[in-house]
Amino acid sequence: MQKSNLLHQVQCRSQIFCIRFNAEVKSFCIRFIGKGDFMHALFKDKKTIFLLVFPGLLVFLYAVFLPIVLSGYFGMTEWSGIGKPVFIGLENFKNLIFNDSTFITSLRNSLVLGLALICIQHPLCLGAAIMIDKIGGKLEKVFRAIFFIPCVISVIVTSKMWVQIYDSQYGLLNKILDMFHLGFLKQEWLANPKLVLGSLFVIIMWQGFGWGMLIYYAGIKGISEDVYEAAQIDGAGAAQVFKSITFPLLKPVIKINITLAMISAFKQMEVIYLTTNGGPGNASQFIANYLYIKAFNSYQYGYGNAISILFVIVCIFVTIILNKIIKKDVIEY
Repeated sequence: MQKSNLLHQVQCRSQIFCIRFNAEVKSFCIRFIGKGDFMHALFKDKKTIFLLVFPGLLVFLYAVFLPIVLSGYFGMTEWSGIGKPVFIGLENFKNLIFNDSTFITSLRNSLVLGLALICIQHPLCLGAAIMIDKIGGKLEKVFRAIFFIPCVISVIVTSKMWVQIYDSQYGLLNKILDMFHLGFLKQEWLANPKLVLGSLFVIIMWQGFGWGMLIYYAGIKGISEDVYEAAQIDGAGAAQVFKSITFPLLKPVIKINITLAMISAFKQMEVIYLTTNGGPGNASQFIANYLYIKAFNSYQYGYGNAISILFVIVCIFVTIILNKIIKKDVIEY
């Protein structure tokens, strides 16, 4: 009996201590921060907000904003990267827009690639995502992994593999054409100015197919099964379900994918550099690769910075246009 009373006293004292401790903490918060919820009061303090935001803002200014400003300045200079830059105003930008045919070609190629990704790759990605979703079971995971494999392969391995496939003498593509007695279709796929862009588009689309498919797949998985069941009860066919349910509910996902496709088209460099380096001539030149050539191969650092500034402006302009064209409709179900 004495032991039970002692245990009861200890428990009571512990509870009293906890109550007093909580009261002291609450009193401290009210005294130094003000009445109300602690976090609400914390984030109400402008000094606290500044201290929380300032480190991230400092990193952004140092790593993003300042380089853009410096790039804009160097874009208005004639500079090899060594020595003192000579200020020449907007001459680099004038030459780029009015006199540099290679820059115009690279800009056109980037736009054509973006349209090809949107009009060819992404419908195929969406179709593959719908197909994988319909398969279900273990095969769903298998096909999902198979489609995503090219995305995890090194871009160097991918590029060199496709160079070997396109080889005019020993390449797999021409060997397959010979096998099916279609030797008259054999081409120098990466050396022909009329075929090189299409050949590069195949490589880029093959490598990035898994990303587009996976984003669409995630969007489809986010649509409630109840909606599809209701449509089936109403007697809707597959085409009508896609038109009235799947496509409208995927509009936000489609907008994201199209924006990513255009950004990918404009910053495309690795595949170009490792396969053709913009050749033959400048038939397969792209903006990012052309920037690299001018800045680091030709030692025209000022001119390269001018290209980078125009590159950023074009990307922003294209993104604004896409946001105007593809309006985000909020659809509830």
